[in-house]
Amino acid sequence: MAGEESPFRIKSKIWVEDANGKVVFGLGRYRILEAVRRLGSLQAAALELKMSYRAIWARVSATEERLGKPLLIREPQGSRLTPLGETLLKQFQRLLKIVETESDAVYKDLMAAYLDG
Repeated sequence: MAGEESPFRIKSKIWVEDANGKVVFGLGRYRILEAVRRLGSLQAAALELKMSYRAIWARVSATEERLGKPLLIREPQGSRLTPLGETLLKQFQRLLKIVETESDAVYKDLMAAYLDG
């Protein structure tokens, strides 16, 4: 299969937990913050993500509590990300890309020859 694309892909999920095993940040929180950044409100993010406002608020609030720092600045007309919130978006995106790239390389080295036949 030299030069051919493998019909298989490796997939993984990553997230950050605290010492008690509680989620601090992962793809779900990333999507919430990214939607708030783009749309300017938790309500608009909830509608776009097809989640309840309460569910989104609970996740953001839990992460803020576990970090001991705010991710959102609440304003009368909506919400915007704090500098920490912006940084978490950027750094998590970088982390996902690195994990994806490294996982692909490791898969190719360890598994592809056995599965691709």
